[in-house]
Amino acid sequence: MSEQTADAANRADSLPQRDDDYEHHGGFPKFEAAAPDPDWSRFVEGMRTLQDLAVSINAPDDVLAQAADQVEALGELLGRYVAPEGESPAGRSIQLPGRGSLLMLPWTVEKFGPDGVRSKGVFRRFHLGGNGAAHGGTLPLLFDDLMGMIVHAYGRPISRTAYLHVNYRAITPLDKPLTVEGSVDRVEGRKTFITARLTDGDTLLADCEALMLELLPGQP
Repeated sequence: MSEQTADAANRADSLPQRDDDYEHHGGFPKFEAAAPDPDWSRFVEGMRTLQDLAVSINAPDDVLAQAADQVEALGELLGRYVAPEGESPAGRSIQLPGRGSLLMLPWTVEKFGPDGVRSKGVFRRFHLGGNGAAHGGTLPLLFDDLMGMIVHAYGRPISRTAYLHVNYRAITPLDKPLTVEGSVDRVEGRKTFITARLTDGDTLLADCEALMLELLPGQP
């Protein structure tokens, strides 16, 4: 783990503890941060590599047959360990790229606090849209995940996305280190307004504005 990533994880862990009413007011259970064994990191990175390969190979039939056999065997091996939401390290390991979740882009949090969240990473072959550029649909996923972290880092109650508006300013490249960063603009009652930017050095690739709405008691 890099020093910057460790600092981000420590800041996340040091956020003020909220009472049970906060954690459950929207019907959400309380999920604790995970500190998985190093083999979890190896496993997730291996799976990401398989995702990249799955969308880029042109292998002969006999190789595909072997690969399919191994994938099916892996599914049988892991299927017996399916756990309820919140018990897997996936999504709860802030020190890992994408918080250890295959759904999220494999970006690493560098800054996490009330003044904003910053993350760095690359779009991989798995995220290809066409002609060497990241698929346009992957950018809202990156921004939406960032918005959730920003709300939490700011200390706002559990919220869901009410709207997310993305402006595409330039082609987003694959396999190039990029930065996404955002912060809270203002708060109006249950509403939290946030803006964020995706950049390649000094080049603005996309910007985003979002409204996060605090859940009412019992809302899922």
